[in-house]
Amino acid sequence: MRSIWKGDLSFGLVNVPVKVYSATESHDRTSHQVDSKDGTRIRYRKVREGTDTEVEFSDIANAYEADSGETVILTKSDLAELPVQRSPEISITGFVPEEQVDPIYFDKPYYLEPASKSTKAYVLLRQALAETERLAIATFTLRNRTRLAALRVVDNVMTLQTLLWPDEVRKPEFASLDDEPEIRPQELSMAQSLIDSMATDFDPDEYEDTYQLELSKLIEAKAQGSEAFPTAEESDDASDDDSEVADLLAALRASVKSRGDSTDSDSSGGGSTTKKAPAKKAAAKKTTAKKAPAKTAAKSTAKKTAAKKTTAKKAPAKKAG
Repeated sequence: MRSIWKGDLSFGLVNVPVKVYSATESHDRTSHQVDSKDGTRIRYRKVREGTDTEVEFSDIANAYEADSGETVILTKSDLAELPVQRSPEISITGFVPEEQVDPIYFDKPYYLEPASKSTKAYVLLRQALAETERLAIATFTLRNRTRLAALRVVDNVMTLQTLLWPDEVRKPEFASLDDEPEIRPQELSMAQSLIDSMATDFDPDEYEDTYQLELSKLIEAKAQGSEAFPTAEESDDASDDDSEVADLLAALRASVKSRGDSTDSDSSGGGSTTKKAPAKKAAAKKTTAKKAPAKTAAKSTAKKTAAKKTTAKKAPAKKAG
């Protein structure tokens, strides 16, 4: 890995020289834009508005609007004069309990490597930070911007996790949540039962980026002139707006039923009174069943006799006609 920044991690009168490395990397497939008609490469040029004159990157500045409405142009040299650019320190301002920093503020992580010949100060701070179960809140400048960060220990390495500023986290204002439906205790119990049945430990190795896998399969299939994903037959069932809710309720019921069946099987016993009662009912049913065929047979014989008499009476009439 190549370090992207070098400075001192400071708190109190202690300075720990460190190198900063990006802790993450993208594994997305690289691509470039082309014309879909013939594959001709599409390129972007930075040109002056209203002309075809291309502008060099070094000559590009940024225009800002002042409070008065006036446009102010700042060059890269102007921005380099900002006081924050002159500080090569990661300044720790305090140590807070881990649970007080909500993960929604987490942005990008960076590994810190000791940059001095002696690693004692680095190891001492790392071990103390890990054992106190606290995060060190710090500020530093990276790529021309002041950053807020939390220093924590990950896999025995001090990791600087940049944090979003408070005004960068949007407030969740949703009108649909203003009027919350009434939740019955039984429903809450069912939901908790489902959560309990799926409780586990987090192992990131159990998950994979299915999008990248499918994208690679699609690329290789296109290269070979084959079809990556044969079209599956669509279901004739109409989609239901409440299907999501129905699926959830079905899962909850199934979870509760499963736990109920397990409880019933464990508590089932061999009571003699319970076994005799069904036997009497069964005997009564058998007696009724035996008598039923006799009555049915008598009725059937009567019907056949009546049918013969009717036929005998009608026969002469047909001959006379």
